[in-house]
Amino acid sequence: MSTPLVLVLCTVVLAAGTFAFRIAGPLLRSRIELSPRLERLMAVAAVVLLAALVATTALLEGHEFAGFARPAGVAAGGVLAWKKAPFVVVVLVAAGTAAGLRLLGVP
Repeated sequence: MSTPLVLVLCTVVLAAGTFAFRIAGPLLRSRIELSPRLERLMAVAAVVLLAALVATTALLEGHEFAGFARPAGVAAGGVLAWKKAPFVVVVLVAAGTAAGLRLLGVP
């Protein structure tokens, strides 16, 4: 098989798999009954996965520590998000904190 054909085939297979996963939720929701405890556990699991993603992105650059400016910016943005500040303000303060610290020589 030629390389372009393999790429197209792989793309079609991945698209079909993605569609199958996305449509399975609504189709199976009415057939499967989850306990309230399991529903709470799944909600908590989603929050934990998001927190892990934020932590690794904020703290690491490749396999190295990203320095102190980036985590400080993320923390400043996190506090504002927790206080329900507008999204634009959260992003600008987080970026400004990190940029300001880097301007002062903090890695």
